[in-house]
Amino acid sequence: MKKQLMNMRDSIATAKTLNEALPYLQRYTGSIVVIKFGGNAMGDDEAMAEFARDVVLMRQVGVNPVVVHGGGPMINALLAKLGIKSDFVRGKRVTDAATVEVVEMVLSGLVNKRIVQAINDEGGRAVGISGKDDDLMVCEPDDPELGFVGRPRDMRVQVLHDLFKAGIIPVVAPVGPGDNGETFNVNGDTAAGAIAGALKADRLLLLTDVPGVKGESGEVMTQLSPEEVRDLTDRGIIAGGMIPKTETALAALEQGVRAVVILDGRIPNACLLELFTDHGAGSLIRSTEPRIKPRGE
Repeated sequence: MKKQLMNMRDSIATAKTLNEALPYLQRYTGSIVVIKFGGNAMGDDEAMAEFARDVVLMRQVGVNPVVVHGGGPMINALLAKLGIKSDFVRGKRVTDAATVEVVEMVLSGLVNKRIVQAINDEGGRAVGISGKDDDLMVCEPDDPELGFVGRPRDMRVQVLHDLFKAGIIPVVAPVGPGDNGETFNVNGDTAAGAIAGALKADRLLLLTDVPGVKGESGEVMTQLSPEEVRDLTDRGIIAGGMIPKTETALAALEQGVRAVVILDGRIPNACLLELFTDHGAGSLIRSTEPRIKPRGE
């Protein structure tokens, strides 16, 4: 009897959650959401499966998700196994010809297909591509000191729209071609921002291993304007590894993305919390515009 009562309470809570999510489900139907996936979840089977279920659910309710991923730890592991030494300049990996071959093998092969398989295992339809496919992300050198590290220059996103129409979830590895047939390694956040900008996405979700952007007192700031981001950066409050993420956010907003969220990917169902509840799961950055609810529109 007690177990039945607990099951009934759980069922009622689930039904209530679905009821409260309705305005958000309606709000995001037909929208494009680009998700940068990385961090601890990529190395944990249970976390990977949970993320995959979230993405499948998003597609099921009419959202068009695009998953862009990194793979730094996996790249490091294979480079070490092959005895290829990595040097870093200002925190960025110097990518020579031998290194970029490993990068492409890991990102377009091992990591990309693992995410695709996880989504398919949860009942979704995912296809793995890279920035090379259909010249999705043509790149130029980012810094001569870094070798084959690129930044997106020309975005050709028709292939993504074609996949949306077919009901398929694109999973994109952040490598792209150059003008002379070379391959460039692209920072995952940078690639996600460029793809989101080219798609004029409704949301860019940057999953991280931290709670979000912190303010002067160390509190997580749930909402920020571009002006606030610049001010916090100028004062040194936004620093270190958060700077590239906020720079990606500001660039994406300038390209037409409606909002960017830097959120804690360690939180269960973080993407669903952000999109379909009042609570949210991180720091939302966008220009001021009216909302229906604190975390909705």
